[in-house]
Parts: sequence; C-alpha cells; structure tokens
Amino acid sequence: MSKKESSGARRRFTAEHEAQVVRLCQQTGKTAYAVATELGLAPNSVTRWVRQAQIDAGGGGEGPRTTAERETLAALRRGNRTLRQERDNLRKAIVLFARAGTA
Repeated sequence: MSKKESSGARRRFTAEHEAQVVRLCQQTGKTAYAVATELGLAPNSVTRWVRQAQIDAGGGGEGPRTTAERETLAALRRGNRTLRQERDNLRKAIVLFARAGTA
C-alpha cells in the first residue's frame, strides 16, 4: 500500500509492543530507523518510544517528564476540569437562588 492509498487511520500499539520494539533497538544496537523499517513501523514513532524509554529510565535530564509524571499531570488536569465545572454549576445555582429570593 503506498502512502497515498493509506486509509489515514492511526495505528495504536500496546505498551507491551512498544516496550518490545524498544528492547529490540537496545539489544541489537540497531538504530530506531533500522528497526522501524524492518518492522514496517513509522521511524518517528519508534524514535519517540526509544526516547521516552530513556527518559523513564532516568536518562532524560531535567526537562522531559517520565510516563508516570505525564499520567499524573493528565489526572490532575482532569480533576481541575471537573472542579471548574462544579464551580460554574454552583455559581449558576447561586444566581438562581438569589433571583428566587428577591421575587
């Protein structure tokens, strides 16, 4: 299938599959590009998986976040979104009760 014939749907891989590909890169000493080509994967994806594995192993320095940190941050953002919605609902309820009290 050529690039123009592709359906455009993103392929999703399990964390275990990604870990196996990363181990293949590390154990064989091949580049992410070479492994991606052999397995028919996008080189950018494999490179990103390898980079994230290095960050998770503590080799990322100060800037990049580990997978655990990213998951925690996503959970905190979901919680903040829920709290904002609840706050907005309470504000609307206050307005309704204030109008009902003056009528």
